[in-house]
Amino acid sequence: MDPSDARWLVSAEAAHALAQAAAEQDPTSLAAAERLRRSLPPDRAAAVLGQAVLRRRAVAKFGRAASGLFFTADGLEQATRGSVAAWRAERVRAAGLRRVLDLGCGVGADALAFVEAGLDVVAVESNEATAVLAAANLGREVLVGDAVQLVADLADDHTAIFCDPARRTSTGRTWRVEDLSPPWSFVTELLERRAACVKLGPGLPHALIPDRVAATWVSDGGDLVELSLWSGAWQPARAAVLLPTGHELEADERPLSAGVVAPSIGNTLYEPDPAVIRAGLVDRLADELGAARVQPGIAYLVGPERRDTAFATAFEVLDVMDAGEKALRAWVRRERIGTLEIKKRGIDIDPAALRRRLKPSGAASATVVLTPTPAGARALVVRRSISRW
Repeated sequence: MDPSDARWLVSAEAAHALAQAAAEQDPTSLAAAERLRRSLPPDRAAAVLGQAVLRRRAVAKFGRAASGLFFTADGLEQATRGSVAAWRAERVRAAGLRRVLDLGCGVGADALAFVEAGLDVVAVESNEATAVLAAANLGREVLVGDAVQLVADLADDHTAIFCDPARRTSTGRTWRVEDLSPPWSFVTELLERRAACVKLGPGLPHALIPDRVAATWVSDGGDLVELSLWSGAWQPARAAVLLPTGHELEADERPLSAGVVAPSIGNTLYEPDPAVIRAGLVDRLADELGAARVQPGIAYLVGPERRDTAFATAFEVLDVMDAGEKALRAWVRRERIGTLEIKKRGIDIDPAALRRRLKPSGAASATVVLTPTPAGARALVVRRSISRW
């Protein structure tokens, strides 16, 4: 998007056209484009219709607020969910910091949460058009410039620095630290010298996490959404945070029964939250629950009785049988199962393809979990306990 187009888009002049585009049942249709072009040049008609499409997509991240915000396609994809941004802003506020320098603010999702938390925010964005949209979203100026060059002039000992490096290249989204912008070398130096929070993809290898930082894997509603690294005002730690509840499971110095495998399948199966798994806290959770892994390296836990936890979904184990397809097909037919949920770990099989081959038909529904065990592959027929959300 050209900066002049962005300035028009956020102006009062465009407000009526944006409302008209928002009222379209299908803003991607040719008919919608033709209606908008009766009063607008083609490029501006496309711009307001594009905003209508992006705002509808943004509801999943921003709720009702999406209808009044401005987006780019890349900016929306990388924008932090509202619940996660609010959690981060509160964490900064609780640390006693009152000023935040947001380097590479994009469309301003995190900066908006910082503002709403009562923090003083200085937002920086390298793309001028995106900065125009972010300024409209924030209701304040956004500096246009290079984060690497500006940080020394804008930061002080009382400022928290937030950095969400761009994770896109000319070929699409990337998870390679070599492709981050600002570069990985800048990120690590920031964490070494400043009170900082860096948002990264949750798949970052543990070996790349710098020493002396707090590493927090965050899930929202069961979706693993980010890894954030914290330095300066935050003590080194490794934790999983579950939103929207805010429950946190942290590694500690207690010895763990790591790698202990259950001697048999108990009455309860636990499926840890993905943030717990990615943070490497499955054995920590097992100790809390009095459970054990079903197999070394497999993130299913089993125990003799169900214990309440926010960090895993609990299932009652109803039956255990061979995981072979012939046995499963006979079970589906015998129990007249028409709705079948298949979950699996550590077994090379496509659940959707297996479900088709089992040909479920009938009034009953069931959930089956396929997993390796020391005795071989097993199918666990389970019933989900009360939701932890």
